[in-house]
Amino acid sequence: MTRLNWLDWTAFVLLIVGGLNWGLVGFFNFNLVTAIFGAAFGGVIFAIVGLAAIYSIYSLTKVGTMAQMRPGEKKDETHMRRAA
Repeated sequence: MTRLNWLDWTAFVLLIVGGLNWGLVGFFNFNLVTAIFGAAFGGVIFAIVGLAAIYSIYSLTKVGTMAQMRPGEKKDETHMRRAA
């Protein structure tokens, strides 16, 4: 199975931070990102977290494809096995 690279880990951390912030907003009506970075720069942070979420969709499909493979099998062999 392929190891996660630095971009995968960065996206994962941003998703956790974004999820925790949404939890704070939902439970306590407190936006930590806006409190730290201000309203103007907070929007940039939210956009970066959104991009991390989009990238994570790709990353999870990559991991899911690797999880379906047998040990020692290459990606092309998995596709051929499904077609048969």
